[in-house]
Amino acid sequence: MPPSPGAAPLDRVRIVLVRTSHPGNIGAAARAMLTMGLERLVLVAPRRFPDADATARASGASVVLDGARVVDSLADALAGCALTIGCSARPREFAGDVVSVRVAARQAHASAVRGEDVAFVFGTEMSGLSNEELASCSTVATIPANPHYSSLNLAAAVQVAAYEMRVASQGDEVWQARRFAAATHEEIEALYAHAQSTLVAMRFLNPRLPRRLMPRLRRLFARAGLEREEVNILRGVLARIDDILDGRRRP
Repeated sequence: MPPSPGAAPLDRVRIVLVRTSHPGNIGAAARAMLTMGLERLVLVAPRRFPDADATARASGASVVLDGARVVDSLADALAGCALTIGCSARPREFAGDVVSVRVAARQAHASAVRGEDVAFVFGTEMSGLSNEELASCSTVATIPANPHYSSLNLAAAVQVAAYEMRVASQGDEVWQARRFAAATHEEIEALYAHAQSTLVAMRFLNPRLPRRLMPRLRRLFARAGLEREEVNILRGVLARIDDILDGRRRP
């Protein structure tokens, strides 16, 4: 089903797999797509589909498999697209405009924002897209991999392209760990004083020859950005050391 006129950019991106040999790769590609928010999958003459292997490898990405469209030709798969991006690891003599998949994703996002449909096209597992198939795409994208071993599994290549498409569309902000209350200046100073007292009692610090131990500890505390609970833990450790030094034993 084509996207609605007001569809989000990612909804305008289709992943096209041409003559896929193993259905498991279709399922793995579907999983790779859904993790990045892509759901439009078009299959050109797959050897086997639908198939239990595809369902198993999709690992729950059934919405992509159930909505997958099977067509007979690449021309059918690309119909209605304003930008078609053929993905290839191998250099081609007449490839035309070749960009990294990151640049291609940015171009695809710009096109999708304008309300245009976009396709990323991937060839067979063994040989990729033919020269004729690649020539039918308006842009060629490649993943800048190890030049001595650039062979990526089909689903892995789809994952990279889908990731770049998501970053181009949504940015790369990630979840953040919870932040706890920061220690106050007074709490840090109290920790500093307590540490100095305990280090002297341990005979680790000679107050007559302090050298640079305490300034370095102060720098350490400042660089750590201590939270209140962390200061409490450190003060607890120091207090326990104090008890041992004093010969007292507490449960």
